Amino acid sequence: MISTLAWRNIWRSPTRSWVIIGAIMLGIWALVFMLSFTVGMVQSYVDNSIENGIGHLQVHNADYRQEAKVQYYFSTDVLPLAQWKTDERLQGVAVRTLVQAMAGSSRATRGVVIKGVDPLGESQATPLSRQIVEGEYLDANKKNCLIISKTLAGKLKVKLRSKIVLTFQDLEGHITAGAFRIVGIFDTGNKAIDEGNVFVNRLDINALLGNSAMAHEVSFLLKDITTLPAMKAALTAQLPELAVEDYKEVAPDLQLYEGQIQTSANIFMVIIMLALLFGIINTMLMAVLERYRELGMLMAVGMNKARVFGMILIETLLLAMIALIPGLLLGWGTVAWLSTTGIDLSAFSGGLSQFGMSTVVYPKLQAALYLQFAMAVCLTAILGAIYPAWKAIRLKPVEAMRKI
Repeated sequence: MISTLAWRNIWRSPTRSWVIIGAIMLGIWALVFMLSFTVGMVQSYVDNSIENGIGHLQVHNADYRQEAKVQYYFSTDVLPLAQWKTDERLQGVAVRTLVQAMAGSSRATRGVVIKGVDPLGESQATPLSRQIVEGEYLDANKKNCLIISKTLAGKLKVKLRSKIVLTFQDLEGHITAGAFRIVGIFDTGNKAIDEGNVFVNRLDINALLGNSAMAHEVSFLLKDITTLPAMKAALTAQLPELAVEDYKEVAPDLQLYEGQIQTSANIFMVIIMLALLFGIINTMLMAVLERYRELGMLMAVGMNKARVFGMILIETLLLAMIALIPGLLLGWGTVAWLSTTGIDLSAFSGGLSQFGMSTVVYPKLQAALYLQFAMAVCLTAILGAIYPAWKAIRLKPVEAMRKI
């Protein structure tokens, strides 16, 4: 009976009821969209970092992770490269020699990291070969060729076919240098990568260092991230003398960003639910004040305070539940559509490149968060009903019945 009465009370003022239902729907949609956009931005940063060189797993000399010195290398003779090439879990394996150096042209110098790579392996593990905007990618059969970013080329005032001298310390600590010719110019869209790295053939830089079989890093890109724990365990067993780390250990900031998703969800929920809370309180308080005489009469004929309180509470919950499902469906539909088309942020490409984020963001949201939103809306409705219901049960039936 109380539920039936509460349902009828809602539709005694349809306009007011639809206004609050619409407000709750809009709040739920805004919550879903804002959080999905935030998750998309975070995922864009993580994915770009993984694809542009970090990979899902990396192998190093244990000392190299403490201090990136050229002497802390390992021999590629211990690597089961043939086995990795046939592993169906792996999309690409990149073996790299990493050297801190000065890159100098006839007009400028810059500090850079020389990345000596195997062209085929690097093209499978990163999109570098597809990011060439001028010239061509590295060719394993060409000696002393180099590719440089568009940004760094501008700072060094060089262009395609220009010569660059790389100066660095060899394994004995002696200063050595090599002249390389630019065969390609790339643009990753990530300012940190573009300004700080040049790429050469690994055999060329190894020859200058004095050890043809050396490497400092192996990066693995997986086809499916769910295979990461098993792959890490397998690599640790294969390479007991080397340090095997996943991308969260290599770049702790990625773990931090991923861990902020739930925090962001909580912040957005609190802000939007607070706004809804005051709207619900205002609407239900108006409904109570308009029905003073009616509530007084109900209490006079025997309806106790608990039932009056329950009736106001059920009215509020019904309003919230009517708005909840359409609001969640609207939010889910928006996310499903934008996760395919993406949101184009190319107008902000300059700022996004500073943080290594893509200019197209694909919103996404974990299914578990929808349940959290539903629980938050119900809790907000209950909290919003407490004050109006408390106001109703404090009525004195005789005075309420006389009220105009």
